Amino acid sequence: MDRNTEVQWSMGSTTVYGTMVKPAGSGPFPAVVMAAGSGPTDRDWNSPLLPGHNGSARLLAEALADAGIASLRYDKRASGPHAMDNMRVLAGSLSMQSHREEFTGAVHLLASMPDIRVGEIFGLGNSEGTLHVLNYQLENPTVPLAGIILAAPPGRSVGAVARSQLAAEAAALPNGDALLTLYDEAIKRFEVGQAAEPDPALPDGVKNLIAALESPANLPFARELWAADAAHLIADVAVPVLIIIGKKDIQVDWQADGERLEAASRGKSNVTLTYPMNANHVLKHEPRGRSTLNAVSVASGYNAEDAALDSETLEIVLKWLGMWTSTGHR
Repeated sequence: MDRNTEVQWSMGSTTVYGTMVKPAGSGPFPAVVMAAGSGPTDRDWNSPLLPGHNGSARLLAEALADAGIASLRYDKRASGPHAMDNMRVLAGSLSMQSHREEFTGAVHLLASMPDIRVGEIFGLGNSEGTLHVLNYQLENPTVPLAGIILAAPPGRSVGAVARSQLAAEAAALPNGDALLTLYDEAIKRFEVGQAAEPDPALPDGVKNLIAALESPANLPFARELWAADAAHLIADVAVPVLIIIGKKDIQVDWQADGERLEAASRGKSNVTLTYPMNANHVLKHEPRGRSTLNAVSVASGYNAEDAALDSETLEIVLKWLGMWTSTGHR
C-alpha cells in the first residue's frame, strides 16, 4: 500500500503542492513539516541545477514513517514543476514572509488532519529552510511547533557563508585574491542598494550568482536573505531545538557557523548541537576526507542514486524526536 499522498493548499492566486507520508496504522501520529534549502530546491530536496533525483527529504520522510512519524514536505512556489507559472505571478513579491507563509500553510494542513497529534508537530529545515522554520515559531503562531530540527543552519549571515565558500575556491586560483576583492566590491554595492556591476574578469559562476541576487524577480527576498542568520533567532526560541551540522558540510561550516550557534545557545537547556562525523550539507553520508572535497564534487553527488542518508545523523534525529513524541523511539 502506497503511504504517500499528494496534497495542496491555496496561497492567494497560487497553489502550494506537497507530499504527505504517514506510518502504517490509524494514528494519531506525531508529524514533521520539512522546509527545503535555497534556490529552486524542491520538496524532495532535489534541484534542477544539480544531477540526480535521490533527494534527502524523501529518504527522511520514509525513515520517519518507519519510526511511526508522519511528515509533510512541499515545493516552495519558486521550485518544482509549477515554478514557472508561479513566478509569472510572484516575481518581485517573494520575501522571507512569503516563505514563512508557505510553511504556515503546511503546518495548518497537518493540524487539520484527525490522525495527526497537533501538539506533536515539529519543523525540520535545511540550510535556508531553517530560517523559515525559526521565523514561523517566533511569530507566535496559532499552531506552535513542539520542537525544531535545524539541519545545516547558517550561524553567520548567508552572505558571509557564501563568501567563505567563494574564498575557498579562490584560494586554488593564481589570481584568487584579486578576484575575491572584485567580488567584495560588487557585493558591497549590492548591499547598499546600488547596482552591483560585477567586473567582467570575475568567473561566470560568480557573475551568475550576483545576477541572481539582483534579479527583479528575487528582490526584496535576496537582500533579506543575504543578511539573515540562524544565530540571531535561536535565543528567542523556547521549544526544544536540535542543531545538526555535518563535519563534511563544506557550505555551512561546523566550526565557523557552529561557534556562532553555540554562543547564541549558551545557557539554553532546550538547544542540542551535534556534529556528525560524515554528514554533508543535505545529511547524506560522505565517505571522502574533508580535505579532498570541493563545492563542485560534493554538490554533484548530493542526490546521486547511490547516495544514502548518513546513518549517524538519522539515528540522532530519530532519537531526539523520540524524546519529545509519543512514539518513544530511542
